[in-house]
Amino acid sequence: MDTVRAIVDDRAGSQRDTVFQIAPETGLELTYAGLQSVGQSLHDKFENLQVAPGDKVAFLLDNGHWTTALFLGVMYSGRVILPLNAVAGPDQLSYILDHSDAKVLFVSRSYKEKFSAVIGQLEREVLLIETDEDTGPAWPQGAEADTPLPPITPQNEALLIYTSGTTGLPKGAILTHQNVIAGGNNTASAHTLTDKDRALCVLPLYHINGEMVTVMAPLVSNGSVVMPHRFSTQHFWRWVSDHECTWFSVVPTIISYLIEHDEREAPDHDYRKIRKHVRFGRSASSALAPATHRAFEDRFGIRVVETMGLTETAAQILSNPLPPGKIKYGSPGRAYGNRAKIVNEQGADAKDGEKGELLIQGDNVMKGYYKNPEATRAAIDANGWFHTGDLAYRDEDGYYFITGRLKELIIKGGENIAPREIDDVLYKHPAILEAAAFGMPDDSYGEEVMACVAFKPGEACTPEELQALCVETLGKYKAPKTIYVLPDLPKGPSGKIQRLKLVDIVGSID
Repeated sequence: MDTVRAIVDDRAGSQRDTVFQIAPETGLELTYAGLQSVGQSLHDKFENLQVAPGDKVAFLLDNGHWTTALFLGVMYSGRVILPLNAVAGPDQLSYILDHSDAKVLFVSRSYKEKFSAVIGQLEREVLLIETDEDTGPAWPQGAEADTPLPPITPQNEALLIYTSGTTGLPKGAILTHQNVIAGGNNTASAHTLTDKDRALCVLPLYHINGEMVTVMAPLVSNGSVVMPHRFSTQHFWRWVSDHECTWFSVVPTIISYLIEHDEREAPDHDYRKIRKHVRFGRSASSALAPATHRAFEDRFGIRVVETMGLTETAAQILSNPLPPGKIKYGSPGRAYGNRAKIVNEQGADAKDGEKGELLIQGDNVMKGYYKNPEATRAAIDANGWFHTGDLAYRDEDGYYFITGRLKELIIKGGENIAPREIDDVLYKHPAILEAAAFGMPDDSYGEEVMACVAFKPGEACTPEELQALCVETLGKYKAPKTIYVLPDLPKGPSGKIQRLKLVDIVGSID
């Protein structure tokens, strides 16, 4: 079974009434037969709307019954699904909708209103279909076509997902059916998932983690998933308990929230009962501080395995093993389902303990970046090794430890943020001579966005004014938490601003 359609058809044939997804707020259930029906219906409707196989179909939705159905159903139909990041700023959304060549946008009423300016100013025509996450799309009038499903192969494109780059403009990673199935299999293999396992997904389906780990992994392992609209500290353990989830996938920010909420509210949950069916929790998307890791396990008595994944590798590349395997705090673990290695500055394979760049090779490595052959060649070498840009070393037991990044991405709560896009906004202010955004370690988010600026001679403004400009352009999530005014920003021999030195400067100020 080498395509999404092949897996769904197989499940619908052998266990058509088995539940794949549960929406806890409404009680709606999606069976394998229902998932197959959605995929076939989407093909008929797309044919009527002249959306051809291989065309890009976007959604701007919160999680829900229909969000999952569209995510898998569009791939089933032979089209390419394009999830849009709901916390992205209007400039990014506008760029992605244009660059991706999306033909259709499924959008909720709330996001349609929030991003009305973006949608109204698109330079090319995109068919808008208002969609409720629970009840589904409001389809335009017209007779449905009745044509055979197009053939699809493992090499057909399935998913286009944009990730921030160091240039400030997001890059679109193209994942094939082979890639997304490998992504699901890597998670299922690392965590020994079976048809008895049920995941809780509280991460958004516009993020590779939510898509691959808690949708594709249950699909390939014949399991199931509970899919609330969004994360809630108040309801998290109730969902786990009521639906007898055996595992969950979160990011370090959520782990911190759950600890803090339990300490403050002391909710009436019987964790002994929950521990009877929960096998493990899983953390990824940014580094999990060992102190936070241990605090969660001590408080709830549930083992958490730290993992690592990337958009370009269909999520998981590394994972700590489940018991009785050894967990190493501070490490995202060993390679599962793909190959990993460290290369030093000379390009040679590094020895154990020697730092270098982490490279990944396997069926999960993306096809390439959409309409960006130069970036693709820079990222994937002639032997198929993907250069992650992460600095790391491997110990004698095969566990990897991440020590830094060649790339300058800020990872806040699992979301990649390019410093350059923040720089560009700050430079729009007439008083700014120099500007540089960077990430600072943060207990809740992994990293928090900060920035330093220097004024033009005779010019000035307040940090609050600059923050308001960033919030207006990029959204609150990406805007710097604090902006520091310096007389001059540190530079290297070439004149390039040195962001790492800014981290030291701000650290000494604080």
